[in-house]
Amino acid sequence: MNKSNSAKLWKKMQQAGDYLLGQLPNHPNHPKGRNPYAHVALCVKENFNMSYKDIPDEKLEEVLLYIEFLKKNPS
Repeated sequence: MNKSNSAKLWKKMQQAGDYLLGQLPNHPNHPKGRNPYAHVALCVKENFNMSYKDIPDEKLEEVLLYIEFLKKNPS
């Protein structure tokens, strides 16, 4: 992904993390609470099988839609 798209995507991921603060359900592996920023990054990585920086530019819109899905469906 080019630098411009990578920066745009990172900003959207951070905004999603901000939005999800305090909304993720409790989990026994995270007794002090879950990190929504790590959650968003990990979900993107697992869904696209690569780091957000390695996703092709052509999939930018798909990734942005997925981030919106994560915001609407905290898990």
